[in-house]
Amino acid sequence: MFDDFIVRAFAAGIGLALITGPLGCFIVWRRLSYFGDTIAHSALLGVTIAYAMNYNLTIAVFVVSCFLALSLLFLQRRTRLPDDALLGLLAHSVLAIGLVLLGILSFIRIDLMGLLFGDILSVNFTDVLFVWIGGGIVLTVLILIWRPLFAGTVNIELAKAEGLNPDLATAIFTLLIASVIAISIKIVGILLITGLLIIPASASRNLSSTPIQMAITSSIIGVFSLVTGLQTSMIWNTPTGPTILVITLGVFIITLIPMKKLLISKNKIKS
Repeated sequence: MFDDFIVRAFAAGIGLALITGPLGCFIVWRRLSYFGDTIAHSALLGVTIAYAMNYNLTIAVFVVSCFLALSLLFLQRRTRLPDDALLGLLAHSVLAIGLVLLGILSFIRIDLMGLLFGDILSVNFTDVLFVWIGGGIVLTVLILIWRPLFAGTVNIELAKAEGLNPDLATAIFTLLIASVIAISIKIVGILLITGLLIIPASASRNLSSTPIQMAITSSIIGVFSLVTGLQTSMIWNTPTGPTILVITLGVFIITLIPMKKLLISKNKIKS
């Protein structure tokens, strides 16, 4: 039998992998990898505010992440700067603000390593509830906006011509990413959440032929990588979050092997 903290770690991790799979697909399709990284940078500011004002950490990170996501949408409409410049501006600015506040509020003691890389083995029952309830809401909303969001990803002008509202779907999608980062910060940390969003989706793209198939495959790869990585980290006594991503990277590398060549080599071995 597993100890209680191991069961909670598996429960929280599997729930998170199921959420990040479909969301990561849209991040890959829309080329928003740096956007997820930018939102993750805001977590330090959210954590600092949570400790300073004695707020719930997850809620504080969510509010700050949502503010940053909406700020990006505002700047996209008010400036002519390219998206990568805006993302760089926001990412480094919010990180700098968080570090300055952390320096001013010297009474705050934050485990930076835990914040950067997470600690899935320390999740409690409340964290598991946040992941599954919050994740269920995120997936439900994503299903509801799937059609306009996907249509806007393919061709925004065509989506508008069909009477859809891709701009609203995009705004909601940015808030969904902020939500996932908020509930996952304790599990995999700031530096690893973007990888968990991108790598399984990238691997599934090499195996899938339809968008729905890619979303489902991405979740399956995420769950497999998390379970395998968690078990591996306990056996080898390695950091859990990075180990999970190393396993995910291994899966991605395997998906690069052409399936036809693999089948041919198998037939040669049999003959």
